Amino acid sequence: MLRLYNTMTRSVDIFVSKTEGEVGLYTCGPTVYAYAHIGNLRTYIFEDILRRVLVEEGYRVKHVMNVTDVGHLVSDADTGEDKMAVGASREGLTAFELADKYWEAFRHDMARLHILEPDIWCRATEYIQEQIDLGLEMEKRGFTYRIEDGIYFDTKKLGDYGRLARLDIEGLEAGARIEMVAGKRNPTDFAVWKFSPKDEKRQMEWESPWGTGFPGWHLECSAMAMKHLGEQFDIHCGGIDHVAVHHTNEIAQVECITQKNWVRWWMHAEFLVLPKQDDGAGAGTAKAGGKMAKSGDNFLTVQSLVDRKIDPVAYRYFALGAHYRAPLTFTWESVEGAANAMGRLRNRVIALGHPAGGSVSEKHWAPFRQAYQDDLNMPRALAALWGLLRDDGLSPEDQYATLLRMDRILGLGVESMKEEKVDVDQEILDLVDARNAARRNKDFAEADRLRDEITSRGFLLEDTAEGTKVLPAG
Repeated sequence: MLRLYNTMTRSVDIFVSKTEGEVGLYTCGPTVYAYAHIGNLRTYIFEDILRRVLVEEGYRVKHVMNVTDVGHLVSDADTGEDKMAVGASREGLTAFELADKYWEAFRHDMARLHILEPDIWCRATEYIQEQIDLGLEMEKRGFTYRIEDGIYFDTKKLGDYGRLARLDIEGLEAGARIEMVAGKRNPTDFAVWKFSPKDEKRQMEWESPWGTGFPGWHLECSAMAMKHLGEQFDIHCGGIDHVAVHHTNEIAQVECITQKNWVRWWMHAEFLVLPKQDDGAGAGTAKAGGKMAKSGDNFLTVQSLVDRKIDPVAYRYFALGAHYRAPLTFTWESVEGAANAMGRLRNRVIALGHPAGGSVSEKHWAPFRQAYQDDLNMPRALAALWGLLRDDGLSPEDQYATLLRMDRILGLGVESMKEEKVDVDQEILDLVDARNAARRNKDFAEADRLRDEITSRGFLLEDTAEGTKVLPAG
């Protein structure tokens, strides 16, 4: 049986959907004021695995993802500039043009990482009326109040506010978690609707019963998830940083109206982190260490990988090497190791020859399925994949059929792995010969240095019984 960790219960439980055979899945999408970084994309890879697993287990999945193109202020305190306005000014675009640019860039990154697109994309700017209607419902029930800069949710009115994050409401001092906006009653109160400045016309603003302005960040997900998935649905996902504020506030906005438990399963991915380092690769590389963030110096995109001659799917493989609930440390060496593993996988698939007519081997499929059913344990699933490829007693046809079945979950693109013609100049071949000589002389430091130099020039090495093969890195 499929078992999944639920952030709400803090336990791994047997998954049972609200409606037999169907799953409603909502995943928090990108804020489209800049490129997504690979830390963001680790979360989307986890969500993609979850969706593929649900389909493999026989569920009809309705997957909804938002696009935050308005109302996301720089601070969780509902203060500061709108990120869309900041980005538009930076690039000389309108806020709407900026949103289009970075939404398309995000979809391109999804394709390069083999992440399936949702069934329904929800752009916040296209659901303003739904957000206003939800705000009016909260107001009618007495959960909101008005101050100078907007309409705010009174968290004291909701008895179980903060249960997802296990917040100690009484122990929160003003400013301990977030700054206090003048007029706010409680430090955890948040904006439902923000008013436009009196002396400034914003690019993104709308008329509402409260006045001209724009929705608070949290409002969009509550309104759009309810519209497409109803007052109760199965799974809501996001990054671990959404637990204490964004998802907690989403719950408050819905449950104060419905008086029902809104989402059955809350699932969150841990951070991608970087050690402090200077990798010598120049601007746009990871140097600052810590959690990766769009506002930090440790910002890496999918294009950063491509610029290093690393296939983006190798990053997907790298992400699968750690459990989604464990922090994952990024180094170039570890991602290049994943690229080498992908090279070995590609060579094995090419050697098999894509034969038809095989059957899935239960001997190897069973441990693979047990791994993903155990709260999406992808490291164990990868181990099962390599166990399959090492089984010389299995026919090529059955190996390939089983590998294709596994790849419906892993999403590594097995079916498209073909022989590639590699144009290797003599200088690279000389480096390969020098590296092999160093290995024979047990000068492993020099051998590693030469391998790194070959990799930096866009090639990977695969050591086989027949000799060293030179493969393209991209």
